[in-house]
Amino acid sequence: MNLPELTWSLLSRALDAYADSPRATNWLRGHLARFTEPLRLAVTGPHGSGRSTLVNALAGEVVANGPEPTRHHVPASRSQPELTLIDTPPVDAEGADPGSLERICLEADAVLHLMGHPHNADLSFLRTVQDHPVARAAPVNALVVLSRADELGGGRVDALISARQVARRYRRETELAGLCQDIVPVAGLAAQAGRTITEAEFETIAALAAVPKAELEPLLLSADRFAADEARAALLSRFGLFGVRLATTLVRGGVDSQAALAAQLLQRAGLSELRDAITRYFTDRARVLKARSALIGLDVVLRMEPRPAAAPLVTELERLLAGAHEFAELRMLAALNTGRARLPDGLKDEALRLIGGYGDDPPSRLGVAGPEPQLRQAALGALRLWQEYAENPVLGAAERRAALTVVRSCEAMAMAPGL
Repeated sequence: MNLPELTWSLLSRALDAYADSPRATNWLRGHLARFTEPLRLAVTGPHGSGRSTLVNALAGEVVANGPEPTRHHVPASRSQPELTLIDTPPVDAEGADPGSLERICLEADAVLHLMGHPHNADLSFLRTVQDHPVARAAPVNALVVLSRADELGGGRVDALISARQVARRYRRETELAGLCQDIVPVAGLAAQAGRTITEAEFETIAALAAVPKAELEPLLLSADRFAADEARAALLSRFGLFGVRLATTLVRGGVDSQAALAAQLLQRAGLSELRDAITRYFTDRARVLKARSALIGLDVVLRMEPRPAAAPLVTELERLLAGAHEFAELRMLAALNTGRARLPDGLKDEALRLIGGYGDDPPSRLGVAGPEPQLRQAALGALRLWQEYAENPVLGAAERRAALTVVRSCEAMAMAPGL
């Protein structure tokens, strides 16, 4: 059985052991029910980090505009799987309520944590997210979002290029690497505008783009200058100065419709990259992350209400965590994508495919569409090849460790019943 199936079985046995405890059984049933629900994705960050703005951008409509935590169901689309977004209270180090932080950690399956610049950023919440025995064994549920990426590039229309360079540099920083899967830059206000732009706003931008450069550029030097006109002030509140600069530049360059401008804004504001990361690290592995949440929930029950009948469950939980290869795959997926782990040219893409980076089902992993015997033969062939890589003295120790992770994935496919 795989990790989600083993977790389901463990929680079902825990229900029997705690049948006389209404509080424990309600808690465990809630975690079992979450297996059939969309992934819960919390958007966290300090005051002013743009949490609600990013929630609106991901939802495609203005759904988060108040101080209270809210949930919003995001239906599946061509570019984004189904999600439950959680807009959370600020998690500033000094003002955060410890109980609130703990509830976020228990309620969410995955976290987008927003920050300005990684240098000297407050990492206390990310440490809290991983401050649990199960979480420490599986630090695979967080992405860092540089949510004011336009400011990292001085508000220039190419600001995301500078922000991506910052993200690349900090992806390999030791402490952040242990707390999150990846770092993704996003210009939040421009991304929200791209998802929610109206025809009237497009017409206003088109009119601005028609203004001679010599007249428009001085207005775009500062927010105060641009906002002197009421219509421009409304546009500024929705797009931000970076978004206005970018949108007018795109229209001047030939973008001639609301839909085309929206698509360009999403790409150039970094939202498309963030949605790809959410899919790659979270929704494609939703059942694994829900199993992680359920195991944390089970551990809470076992610690809060210890009893002799539950002692075997404690042992099995520890054994399950020690052997959960699905978590190792997620860490290796992030390591290969961010450059924390390296493989020789030609092997990286194959390794990513075999550990589920391009799809979690066996045909996607093996690159073969066919009946079970053909899939099993492909799995055995990949297993033999990657065993050779794992034992190859020419490769470095880190490369051989990466190869061993691929070996485990191949072994699991080769031995799986009904492949």
